[in-house]
Amino acid sequence: MIDALALLDKYYPPGSDAHSILVRHSRSVAAKAARVTRCLPAATVDKAFVIQAALLHDIGIRFTAAPALGCFGELPYLCHGLKGREILEAEGLPRHAMVCERHIGVGLTAAEIRRQNLPLPCRDMAPITLEEQIVAYADLFFSKDPARDGSERSADQVRNALMRFGTDKVAIFDQWHAMLAV
Repeated sequence: MIDALALLDKYYPPGSDAHSILVRHSRSVAAKAARVTRCLPAATVDKAFVIQAALLHDIGIRFTAAPALGCFGELPYLCHGLKGREILEAEGLPRHAMVCERHIGVGLTAAEIRRQNLPLPCRDMAPITLEEQIVAYADLFFSKDPARDGSERSADQVRNALMRFGTDKVAIFDQWHAMLAV
């Protein structure tokens, strides 16, 4: 079993703003994901993996230009999932890496990436496994914005936030919510 928090410490200096924000957010997402897994039959989900992946899902933010989060990299924020995949693959964690890449919102399709000219490789980046879906679902309820102080959004607030990306994104959330709500 990996020590996800030690891995975050490796990439984020403890005590830095980025470390504090990332760890607080990741713990909130992991706690919600853990509550979801407790409501599912044990044989259907790898609970330990879900918690580890939830803790690591945003490991790539350090390399993005997100000064409000204490991150002063050069990549657009949208690329944090892709960068996280690279980091976790280099750490020998390919399953965790895919959670990073696929957790953005409710996922991105190659067609969306191409149509919107997003700064990402043109491939599907949507959660496939139940574990990936649980982490992406739990992540939707928490902002990294320090002003929000880690408060959990309601399902209606999540829906409203997703609406700007289209009703198809809300429909995916609603499907997950019907299956995973705790």
